Amino acid sequence: MSENITAAVDAGKEVLPVLASDRHLLERQVAALYGVLCDIYGTDKVVLRASKLEALDLIRSGDLAARVLALEKLIYEDPTINDLPAEEEIPRVLTALQEELADFIARRTVEEKLEQRIAERMQERHEEYIQEIRRQVLKENNGPENAQTLKKLAILEKMSRITLSRTALEALRPRRLEEIVGQDQAVQAILAKLASPFPQHMIIYGPPGVGKTTAARLALEEAKKISSSPFKPQAPFVEVDGTTLRWDPREVTNPLLGSVHDPIYQGARRDLAESGVPEPKLGLVTEAHGGILFIDEIGEMDPLLLNKLLKVLEDKRVEFDSSYYDPGDESVPRYIKKLFEEGAPADFILIGATTREPEELNPALRSRCAEVFFEPLTPTHIQTIIKEAAGRLGVKLEPAVPELISEYTIEGRKAINILAEAYGLSLYQQQRKKGRRRRLITVDHVMQVLRSARLTPYTTVKAKDTPEVGRVLGLAVAGFVGSVLEIEAMAFPAREPGKGNIRFNETAGSMARDSVFNAAVVFRLLTGEDLYNYDVHVNIVGGANIDGPSAGLAITAAIISAVQERPVRQDIAVTGEISIQGKVKPVGGVLEKIYGAKQAGMKMVLIPAENAAEVPASIKGIDIRPVATVAEALDYLLLATAGAKSRRRSRAGA
Repeated sequence: MSENITAAVDAGKEVLPVLASDRHLLERQVAALYGVLCDIYGTDKVVLRASKLEALDLIRSGDLAARVLALEKLIYEDPTINDLPAEEEIPRVLTALQEELADFIARRTVEEKLEQRIAERMQERHEEYIQEIRRQVLKENNGPENAQTLKKLAILEKMSRITLSRTALEALRPRRLEEIVGQDQAVQAILAKLASPFPQHMIIYGPPGVGKTTAARLALEEAKKISSSPFKPQAPFVEVDGTTLRWDPREVTNPLLGSVHDPIYQGARRDLAESGVPEPKLGLVTEAHGGILFIDEIGEMDPLLLNKLLKVLEDKRVEFDSSYYDPGDESVPRYIKKLFEEGAPADFILIGATTREPEELNPALRSRCAEVFFEPLTPTHIQTIIKEAAGRLGVKLEPAVPELISEYTIEGRKAINILAEAYGLSLYQQQRKKGRRRRLITVDHVMQVLRSARLTPYTTVKAKDTPEVGRVLGLAVAGFVGSVLEIEAMAFPAREPGKGNIRFNETAGSMARDSVFNAAVVFRLLTGEDLYNYDVHVNIVGGANIDGPSAGLAITAAIISAVQERPVRQDIAVTGEISIQGKVKPVGGVLEKIYGAKQAGMKMVLIPAENAAEVPASIKGIDIRPVATVAEALDYLLLATAGAKSRRRSRAGA
């Protein structure tokens, strides 16, 4: 059969111009169509198709109509076509078959071109895919590294293995609450507020270098061990300095509360930036979730930022907003949707530390926080700190070293630094000497440190046993630190009775002026004499500016001592405002003033009677006497001297 078809094909390929009869032309057309079919499908496939379409017998037939019918079955692929065409219909049928074949060839040509382009494009994509896979494999194996980057990495790793010893503060910092010196009551107050099932926000007041930060950190660790405390073992302690908390009012950056950046320009991950998805950057309040956020120098914070922090304290969450966020965008990860829709958790306890006075802080902040006051360190406390630090360093001290250092500072941090520097100096000097090395810090080592740092004794006014006329030791306070004021007065008879002058140094301020004039009234009330019969000069030694009226009692006592020439005890310090009725009125900062008096070695402190309730019973080492009137205070201060009154009168008469 295949030979017959091949012969028919060969006959069709030799079609010549019409020279024979019409039937002969039709036979050649039929043969040509068979030839075209064989070219399209191949002879074997044409035979197979003819077998399936029941057209093999028709192809073998010598009847032209049968062969045309076979063509119809093959071209239309329809086995149900069984009617032989009439002889006059054959030209029309052949024409229709030629058109069908032409359409088929045209479609096939287009399909072949499309398939070719598709194949080419697929090949290109395949090659790109292979290249991408190759780059990814190389990146996974080698990364973006080269010889230069690997060399720099090796240098950094080598540098990381080189570490200096810890600082003195790190090495000597207390490890337990019991090691914090001089702050027993404050530490207990902090621990009580954290160990409760309902922990409180706190503000810790106190001078610098007394252990506020260390106490808060150790109190949290202790609270974690108490079953009633809500703090978990993994509760964080996030520490930040309030003076460094800078933010942009446009919320471009806010390290404390967090912010949302422009996804294209300001820091979103690459995959998010490419799709324009904003990613919130979480702040310290979220980092402190479940623990403590400790803000040192909270009084120095920007007021607007502080107000935003107070809002977070109330809501316990941080809300985010961005014009770039589209809640309907399916490319937004679920965690980003959760942050925008629900906010970030920020349930923490705020502990702020400050060296400012309570009145200087934001009232809204104070209303939300419990307040704890740290006491100034006394010389005894500083000496204890020095001795304990020497024990941790494994070094011996000359007996006078702790007392010497305590004279130059009231800060535990500063005392540790002085000791550490003296220790280094001792090691250096021993290194240069031959023979046995002794770890000993001497007074000479400390003095060299003090001189190189140009430090001066913290307290220049010291208590002494010798009384003096016209010199009274008053008390002042600044930044939770008390100090002793030296107030002196001189009195001379006026050239004309009733025309004396009262002078004082103007740098002391308007409050000192008022205290001097009040003292003149009280002087006349107590002595019956007119102070203007004398020329009186009152001096605040050192030109200190007196912010409050608390020096009134000291000024009055100095004037009375100078006029009556009665000596004043120099181991007593006084504080108190005076009224023109001779009463001693209450003042502020009594505790700090008492500690300042202890620092100066005073044996006794006179305070207003109305301030007596503020003095805790735990204060030891100094006699505290409340006084209600100036006369009562003078009984403690002034010594009776025989003949003093008569000498004063004789001078006035002369």
